[in-house]
Amino acid sequence: MSRFERRPEVIEALNPVQYHVTQENGTERPWTGEYNDHKAAGIYVDVVSGEPLFASSDKFESGCGWPSFTKPLSATHIVEKTDTSHGMVRVEVRSRDGDSHLGHVFPDGPREAGGLRYCINSASLRFIAREDMEAEGYGDWLDQVDR
Repeated sequence: MSRFERRPEVIEALNPVQYHVTQENGTERPWTGEYNDHKAAGIYVDVVSGEPLFASSDKFESGCGWPSFTKPLSATHIVEKTDTSHGMVRVEVRSRDGDSHLGHVFPDGPREAGGLRYCINSASLRFIAREDMEAEGYGDWLDQVDR
């Protein structure tokens, strides 16, 4: 059993935007998320399950209005699904254990970093600063975060 799981008490405590994004496949308004311009060193985890999802060292400014990353910390915590909503065909990104809607992945990211752009809603994330990672149980990922 994974230490990361979907817990009803956490879902009940989400604010309305977090609930809409993670549980109803919603999208926060562009440029409104708390992590869009965030630059501190650390990792971003699923707000529902705590699964480690993205490192600050893979975050980049894409100009799209949402936090963007070149790759996930570990592909084992990410599920990609075809999304045909809104008259488009896109690739949805969800957390594996939390089953939270995170955002979408697009093939227009920096070429030198693999060409992908994980466009992620801030409302689906919780940030853990590098200096707090060990204490919060995320020490295994310290080597993936720049100082």
